[in-house]
Amino acid sequence: MTDGGVDRAVECTASIQAMISAFECIHDGWGVALLVGVPNKDNSSKTHPMNFLNERTLKGTFFGNYQPRTNIPSVVEKYMNKELKLNKFVTHSVPFSKINKAFDYMLKFIRSIIRMDAKNFC
Repeated sequence: MTDGGVDRAVECTASIQAMISAFECIHDGWGVALLVGVPNKDNSSKTHPMNFLNERTLKGTFFGNYQPRTNIPSVVEKYMNKELKLNKFVTHSVPFSKINKAFDYMLKFIRSIIRMDAKNFC
């Protein structure tokens, strides 16, 4: 269908099989697969070593290579100007004393907020 493979493949489902498929469908010599989805910590994958020897490139990213030092000020400005609606991405809010619950939520939901009230640190 692609006459040798695709130039670029992006995987964002966190499915191990989709990650393998994305890497194996790129073109020998110049194909690049980018893995964005974050799989379960217990998952692992296999591909034939020849896929690497044929000069395919496999890349991954957490947070889209976000650079907090330079990017956070513009995000804050957009939020303060009501251009960025962050609240719709928050699924849970927990106090600091339930931080472990927030980590459990990360496996199933979009985002949890951990409230760090002054009384937590006294």
